[in-house]
Amino acid sequence: RSAVRVLCGSNWSLVLQGQWMLEFYAPWCPACQQIESTWESFAKESEHLGITVGKVDVTQEPGLSGRFFVTTLPTIYHANDGVFRRYRGSRTLEDLQGYILERKWEAVEPVAGWKSPSSIMMHGMAGLFHFSGWIRQIHNYLTGTLGIHVWASYAIFILATLLIGLFLGL
Repeated sequence: RSAVRVLCGSNWSLVLQGQWMLEFYAPWCPACQQIESTWESFAKESEHLGITVGKVDVTQEPGLSGRFFVTTLPTIYHANDGVFRRYRGSRTLEDLQGYILERKWEAVEPVAGWKSPSSIMMHGMAGLFHFSGWIRQIHNYLTGTLGIHVWASYAIFILATLLIGLFLGL
């Protein structure tokens, strides 16, 4: 059984309390695959370090990756009672442990308030990422299940966009 806590859209707010290290990854990402065993080892030591170690699969949680504005993989955040800092150090077990034990995170600038994952702005960003995933699912349904040509699917989205704009304009 893994010591890494899996976070999703329904339980992400757990990181607002206590001290966390959180990795955003994708199963297909080679760099994410390289750090996987190190992250597991780090999680096994988490109780001694006084932290919780978590991970988020960005392919399954586009809204959550939008909330944290994840643009590169893997991305690691440190959270301490709702204050977030991006970890940019080496991804060795010793360096991850040192970051916590030596409190190196205190020297890192926290994420700005408006960019904090719990802010209204990032709540909206999460909605946009979730909406884009929904659009992708519709496109895959139209092209894969119904067998509509890709360009016809694009035409449907263009037409829908124009009709929604006209309706809202009225």
